[in-house]
Amino acid sequence: MTTISHWINGRTVEESHGARFGDVVNPATGVSSGRVALASADRGREAIQAAADAFPAWRDTSLTKRTSIIFTFRELLNARKEELAAIITAEHGKVLSDALGEVSRGLEVVELCCNISYLLKGGHSENASTGIDVHSVRQPVGVSAIISPFNFPAMVPLWFFPVAIATGNTVVLKPSEKDPSTANWLAELWKEAGLPDGVFNVLHGDKEAVDTLLTDPQVDSVSFVGSTPIAKYIYETASAHGKRVQALGGAKNHMLVLPDADLDITADSAVNAGYGAAGERCMAISVVVAVDAIADELVAKIAERTRGLKVGDGTRDSDMGPLITVAHRDKVAGYIDAGVESGAELVLDGRTSTPDADSDAAFLNPTLFDRVTPDMSIYTDEIFGPVLVVVRVPSYDEGLDLINANPYGNGTAIFTNDGGAARRFENEVQVGMVGVNVPIPVPVAHFSFGGWKNSLFGDTHAYGAEGVHFFTRGKVITKRWLDPSHGGINLGFPTNS
Repeated sequence: MTTISHWINGRTVEESHGARFGDVVNPATGVSSGRVALASADRGREAIQAAADAFPAWRDTSLTKRTSIIFTFRELLNARKEELAAIITAEHGKVLSDALGEVSRGLEVVELCCNISYLLKGGHSENASTGIDVHSVRQPVGVSAIISPFNFPAMVPLWFFPVAIATGNTVVLKPSEKDPSTANWLAELWKEAGLPDGVFNVLHGDKEAVDTLLTDPQVDSVSFVGSTPIAKYIYETASAHGKRVQALGGAKNHMLVLPDADLDITADSAVNAGYGAAGERCMAISVVVAVDAIADELVAKIAERTRGLKVGDGTRDSDMGPLITVAHRDKVAGYIDAGVESGAELVLDGRTSTPDADSDAAFLNPTLFDRVTPDMSIYTDEIFGPVLVVVRVPSYDEGLDLINANPYGNGTAIFTNDGGAARRFENEVQVGMVGVNVPIPVPVAHFSFGGWKNSLFGDTHAYGAEGVHFFTRGKVITKRWLDPSHGGINLGFPTNS
């Protein structure tokens, strides 16, 4: 059986006898493809020490050299992205096209970092006071821990570590133990690109590894994506230990549909955004907020399109693959049970699934509920599965109020042909990422990704200018070259003149 080991200081580090391991299972087949090492605290400290030892030299490496290595990494990743997509599908289960899409979106951040010199420019004021010049610089914070989720084993780490490395930090990546091979593949690619040993390390594990990263004094920043309860724990623990933290949490993303919307395009978008990657996306649309006048027609169109989806193994030309584990599949099925019991109208029942796969244990078919109310668990909870619910409202105002009352604020969308309504929605909605006739408004790399309210702990979003700000800290230098005319003793507070 293949063992997925840690990558520390430029090499694979095997675990010794008596170490802990976890099974890595392809959810489309139910077959274990290997086992992953689960790090002890000592192993975690070894990875952190490697990053700390590599930091001074990497910090002092010229921007030209850093950019050259990042550009080489970009070329290698682009040339071999199909290989990486196959690894993702084999461990996560998502369809190959979706896996390739996540790699391509991650590539955008790498490409942004090929121009990191521009984003790191400081400011300069000559003769700010008599004979005194002042300038500012952005410098790396140090060792950066990245804790990433199972649903995007390539894209989410690529939101963070290219920016961290480009700005002069060193990295310890703790990927999900459910689909860990992507991280090692990326580590080997960095080495091939010429990245010095110790700048990028991979630490596999569970809570013990995470807690080591959150509490070790040599870790300077922590980046996280996952559920809201864990994001809150990450933020509180790491910040209590003096670390800079960006912890992106869960979501309950709403799509508001107004009466003038093109319902065919809207229905296509709801299906794509609700059921892609089996709903295991933090930017998935999970609630369609339909104005009463068009609700019946819209639900019928969504149901018609959903019935035609092909569910199965991600390598067999399927539209939707399995959920990540059998346990998670059963949890999502439990929400469908709860929705029925609470009185919601079950339009499409996904609990009976006959997928095109060697095992059906982790599969659910797309599920659609109508006439859902805000007190039902299928509305209040982040289900993280292929369950789309429709809430009916009388008008725009009630729809907006519903969205703003929700404790999550990750992504949202409005579907309309009314520019005035769209502009008003952009201004009034209390959500971090907004789409206008775009169901999954993930920003391009030169902007930044992040939500509001319980979808973000910390005040800095991922990648873009905010990412550069997170992985650097400002320093202002005030200087004067010695001049005898400025001599003498003066204990007063310095003033500018």
